[in-house]
Amino acid sequence: MVSQVKQAREALANRLKEIRRDADLTGRQLAALSGWHFTKVSKLEHAVTSPSEDDIRTWCRHCHAEDQIPDLIATLRSIESMYMEWRRQLRAGLKHVQESSVPLYERTHNFRIYESAVIPGLFQTAEYVAATLHIATDFYESGGDIDQAVAARMDRQRFLYHGGRQFSFVLEEEALRTVMGSRDVMLGQLDRVLAVMSLPRVSVGIIPPMTARKIWPGEPFWIFDSHTVRIEITSAHLTVTRPQEIALYARAFEWLRRSAVYSAAARELVRHAIEDIAAT
Repeated sequence: MVSQVKQAREALANRLKEIRRDADLTGRQLAALSGWHFTKVSKLEHAVTSPSEDDIRTWCRHCHAEDQIPDLIATLRSIESMYMEWRRQLRAGLKHVQESSVPLYERTHNFRIYESAVIPGLFQTAEYVAATLHIATDFYESGGDIDQAVAARMDRQRFLYHGGRQFSFVLEEEALRTVMGSRDVMLGQLDRVLAVMSLPRVSVGIIPPMTARKIWPGEPFWIFDSHTVRIEITSAHLTVTRPQEIALYARAFEWLRRSAVYSAAARELVRHAIEDIAAT
């Protein structure tokens, strides 16, 4: 289990334990009142199993903490939405995966994006998109509608040009040199990066590998205004909505930004990558 989800589940379990203790009930007493097996309370309090919404209502009712029910259920739903397995999403089709983010993009005005090893989707050429999706379908054994998914991701790039949105990107230099598809695909992709860097309302910083870091490299993440963080890992797609966690990612982004170079220095790193890839 991804650490953020595990921590959120443990925090919910601790809240349930505190509510029981405040009610001066033992675990066996609460289980008996609720009609549960005597081990269920312990499993819920140690995050061995997750509570259902009905479990939360029953727990709070017997602990005389009905006022806690709405917040606890909201927390539970947030945890459940944080973790979505990629393979389950891919069963709906690659195009669906690409289009599912459109409503979030539409309501966002300020994007903060950190990528450690690949070019951000909003920069990608059609050839680069196709290369990454072929890798994904092979790895997840999903098959799928690659041509339609490529078109959907390319359509999503319209947000760079319309609506007065602000975009701040921070990339590790490794993203410029991780070859997807072929050398020619990467050369076209890096030309596209240079073009995007000149767009208004777009800031692109690149962290050189030998720079003195302000913070360690981490997982890629996208911050949408100050209400949502999306994190992509090998096994899952995480959505973070808790204000404390969003603030942590915003702080990480700011520290990553301080390690990056911009403008002419950033463009020079892209040109060096183009020269090195062309020479291979």
